[in-house]
Amino acid sequence: MKLGSAAMVDFGLGEYITQYPSKRYPIYTRGNAGEVWPEVAYPLTITLTRIVGEQASARAAINAGVISRKDIVEGPSCFGGVFAGYMYLNLSFGRMIAVRTPGTTIEKSDATYYGSEQQAPEYTPHKDDKNTLASLKIIRYGWKMLNTSEIPSLASDRDLVTQWQQRLPALIQSSNQELVAALREIMEPAMHLFTSHLDITGQAGGAVQLLSTICEERLGNRSLALTLLGNLGDVDSAAPSFVLWELGRQVAQDPKLTKLFDEGTVGLEGRLRNSYHASTFVEEFDRFLSEFGSRGPNEWETACETWGTDPISVLILIDRMRHADPAKSPTHRAEILGNNREQNLILARSQLKGLGLWLFNKAFHASILFSQARERSKTTIIDLIHIARLISRELAQRAALQRENGELIDMWFVLETELDDFIKNPSSFDEKISDRKHVREELSKRTPPFIFEGNLPNPSLWPLRKEVNPKEFSPLAVGDTLQGFGGCPGVTEGIARIVTDPSNPGSLGTGDILVAPLTDPSWTPLFVPAEAVVVDVGGQMSHAVIVSRELGMPCAVAVTDATRKIKDGSRIRVDGSSGIVTIVEVPEK
Repeated sequence: MKLGSAAMVDFGLGEYITQYPSKRYPIYTRGNAGEVWPEVAYPLTITLTRIVGEQASARAAINAGVISRKDIVEGPSCFGGVFAGYMYLNLSFGRMIAVRTPGTTIEKSDATYYGSEQQAPEYTPHKDDKNTLASLKIIRYGWKMLNTSEIPSLASDRDLVTQWQQRLPALIQSSNQELVAALREIMEPAMHLFTSHLDITGQAGGAVQLLSTICEERLGNRSLALTLLGNLGDVDSAAPSFVLWELGRQVAQDPKLTKLFDEGTVGLEGRLRNSYHASTFVEEFDRFLSEFGSRGPNEWETACETWGTDPISVLILIDRMRHADPAKSPTHRAEILGNNREQNLILARSQLKGLGLWLFNKAFHASILFSQARERSKTTIIDLIHIARLISRELAQRAALQRENGELIDMWFVLETELDDFIKNPSSFDEKISDRKHVREELSKRTPPFIFEGNLPNPSLWPLRKEVNPKEFSPLAVGDTLQGFGGCPGVTEGIARIVTDPSNPGSLGTGDILVAPLTDPSWTPLFVPAEAVVVDVGGQMSHAVIVSRELGMPCAVAVTDATRKIKDGSRIRVDGSSGIVTIVEVPEK
């Protein structure tokens, strides 16, 4: 198997989808990749989209001037890949780009994109890492970024997705062969959108790093950049929380709606739709599903449910939101953060002059522009993926009906190269599907290494998730601290609630501090009632940081093993500027 290809390989648990790691760029990390793909990927999704991801990554990097074709002669796994079903990014490759980028360091790059340096091996220089021509091209690229005032591609990319959305009703009525053709056809616009997203992401990261460096070197406070980027507004990842909050308030303030919710979430959607009194709520709820239906847990994976395909998951979030303290309104908290940002912006500008002030203003403007654009471009991709999801679900449902005991999910266990044969005779794949299901289940029970160097450790030796906590970690005591990265400034105390599944937030309530392994959009509504957020992994461009900045709540990321070291129910203090989490009290039991 070539490095860039993906195939079924037996690691001791049975065959599952994987790639071979790069020798030139040997360090891989789940940092950032875990947010996008938290679960074991499905064979069909990976083999259908692999080339899209690889070519988009190459195009974006070459367009930016950070690499040339000779830097990736080994194959596209230098950007990252799927290993024993889990998605990884290539940390070595990112570090090479940091070496070539004037004004940045490996530590700053790791913190911005990966949140990995506390666990990653130290950087080992390579003779080809430095490249003067690439550095000059990056300077030119950075100059263009600083002088960008608008990004027209955001509108044209949205138009492209809209065209596919308009085609969807007719596609759903098409033949099996036409549905397969559509899945393959949609990969071309997906490649275009992903290239654009990576290009914008690179510029967003560069702008934020530059702003942070100016704050550190000229103003003596690197964390000031976090304050200056608070409450930017028009950030897509945070938007669902504001709408869900209003829906929750509507329920809380209406006795008849409250009664319908008090009867439990089982059958709730039917009760709401059959209630004349709930018609306005249902109308707004459906509007939410139409606008945000592509979002949800593991939203990059077409095999997984989203808010649109599983509306009850949204009602569960609203049910939780209706009990929140009205004082926790995200709009109110965001306004406070916005006022703080404006005051600090005025102060920062008063301390700079000449070229320093000019560069600060340019970096500040670019940070806002590209941070907002990064979230918008991501939403555009997710909406296109949702179209592919709906096409796939139609095809999968038809195939399931042709097989005895067939399930909707079965189709995602075949490879793209097997898809044509599968739709002709689904039953002929019964044994393969059964075997691959078993292997995925076994991989899901295990915790993959957050970082690996060289060859992937044998998955059959990965620790079982249920065994990790009692065998490897002891709860922290009063006064102990954990060091992470500051994500959103502010200092607060609250009861730590360890949540590992956004659909089961346990006893998380108003004023508590959410402690999570990682977060994606499905976690966002849980931020609203919380006092602060602590995340095991994640860089300063991660989902948790971006959303917490919009909601105005302290956040610390890359707090290694916080979900395992902090005892649920402990009282903790979170410093969102320094990233330090302190144990204040520990429950007796």
